[in-house]
Amino acid sequence: MFDEITFDERGLVPCVVQDEASGEVLMLAYANAKALELTVATGEMHFYSRSRDEIWRKGETSGATMAVRQLRYDCDGDAVLAIVAPTDHACHTGERTCFYREVDGSASPAKDAPPAPGEPRRVVHEALPALERTLKDRAAERPAGSYTVELLDNPTLIGEKVEEEAEEVVRAAREETDERVAEEAADVIYHLAVLLASRGVPQSAVMEELNARSR
Repeated sequence: MFDEITFDERGLVPCVVQDEASGEVLMLAYANAKALELTVATGEMHFYSRSRDEIWRKGETSGATMAVRQLRYDCDGDAVLAIVAPTDHACHTGERTCFYREVDGSASPAKDAPPAPGEPRRVVHEALPALERTLKDRAAERPAGSYTVELLDNPTLIGEKVEEEAEEVVRAAREETDERVAEEAADVIYHLAVLLASRGVPQSAVMEELNARSR
């Protein structure tokens, strides 16, 4: 079934797991042919535990399952990329991803140690997913004096702000520096993200629409 994939002498292949919506790398595990067969058959990620010498379904004890969206393999055919929709955190520590510490960062290198405050530093592709999670937190926690909460509670205001910020980025593109264009564009994206959150429209729905238009 998996002629494209080269398994090692133990019958295993490393499997990198990536969040479909955010692009975050969630974990690294191993799979054998049977685990991949079960993944395809059930639509949920299965792996092979080298320590327990058995196949396991992700989330079978924690409930944090992963629906597989696509399996890819690399140029050499000796590694698999699983693109998934996770239902909860990927790491058994409770972190969203197993890769939550930076090399040479300030977190403890001990096994399963917690992350350090402010680490890892966000990189470019993490900006929008992090913003979306922050908006969900604001909507749930509703901190006093929050500008985001004010916008979420006022559909008319958020619509007006999107229009206002769009006009400002157009003016910046016509009259100001590239740095100012980037700043004004960030304002547009933030307010548009709040608008989407207020309607319960996930950013992934917008990205799917863009994908459909580029096919």
